[in-house]
Amino acid sequence: MKIYDAPYAQAKHIQSEKHIRNHVYDIKLFMQLIFPLLTVLAFFTCSPSDKNVKQDNTVLTLLTKIELPNVTGRIDHIAYDSINNLAFVAALGNNSVEVVNIHTKQVIHSIKEVKAPQGLAYIPSLNKLVVANDGDGTVKFFDRNNYKLLAEIDLKDDADNIRYDAEKNLIYAGYGSGGIAIIDAISMKQKATILLDGHPESFQIDQKQNRLYINVPDANEIEVASLNSSSIIAKWKITAASSNFPMALDTVNNRLFIGCRIPPSIKIIDTRTGKDIASVKCSGDADDLFYTNNLLFISAGKGYIDAFKTNDTTLTQISHMTTSDGARTSLLLTSEKRLLLAVPARNNNSAALWLFKVTIK
Repeated sequence: MKIYDAPYAQAKHIQSEKHIRNHVYDIKLFMQLIFPLLTVLAFFTCSPSDKNVKQDNTVLTLLTKIELPNVTGRIDHIAYDSINNLAFVAALGNNSVEVVNIHTKQVIHSIKEVKAPQGLAYIPSLNKLVVANDGDGTVKFFDRNNYKLLAEIDLKDDADNIRYDAEKNLIYAGYGSGGIAIIDAISMKQKATILLDGHPESFQIDQKQNRLYINVPDANEIEVASLNSSSIIAKWKITAASSNFPMALDTVNNRLFIGCRIPPSIKIIDTRTGKDIASVKCSGDADDLFYTNNLLFISAGKGYIDAFKTNDTTLTQISHMTTSDGARTSLLLTSEKRLLLAVPARNNNSAALWLFKVTIK
């Protein structure tokens, strides 16, 4: 997933030899221009204040830290094999996918035939691991038994997020400056392409409405694609925020949860209309967002996991847990009531996979 820098502005020094009234006017004008920017920057650089959070330290409980001793650089997405208790960690900066046994707390294999891996998907029925690579733009299929390369599809540039449609055995892979490749998981051949207005970040499959919701931060939009026609049928503009990266979907209540980085916030969108329902601030540099049982979890690179309780129209923050700087990649294991957090190597500490217990009340 690419990192987008926050916008900046420079205030020019005002030089004038006019009457004192002009100086007063200039100062007033300067304050009118700079105050909104200062407000946004304050929101962007600050995490939610603990005094505004009803802390519940039992929602997330740290169980263990599994070291990834040979991993350096940035870490991207995680996938999971629940049958064999294996977590697959895309060590983008390390040019590897680390295979971690959660029960034995050991790295059991490192896949090296990848270049800056980003998106991952594990297909249990086919026993295949799918890896999207930023470095060479490929989507690669590996045999989970022996980790041998089965096939690869060249998408040319920046293969990123992946979603698997188990009903149709299809892989959706975001890539390049504006596309989602639709790949048959059995034949491992590309079938179609959805064209977008910019590089796709997180996206979610809505089987109920037969749609795909796609975050396109370059266009400051959520683009909606029909799964039948593989074409865009709607574009919803993000309002009062930008850099919409993570996304979670609540199909039962027709809600999308969108994580924005500028300012750091979570928006609730009605999937029937594309209209905003609510917005609440969160920690900065968010990259993963998960919803289950009226709980929302968001992992942020500023070094926090925020948890929110939801109802139909609101989000109430209930936890603001300190983690580690740069630890923005996570995966919620819903059936196991566990959450995995990928922590990059920083300050002489090894990279690690943190395992949390999730308590749903």
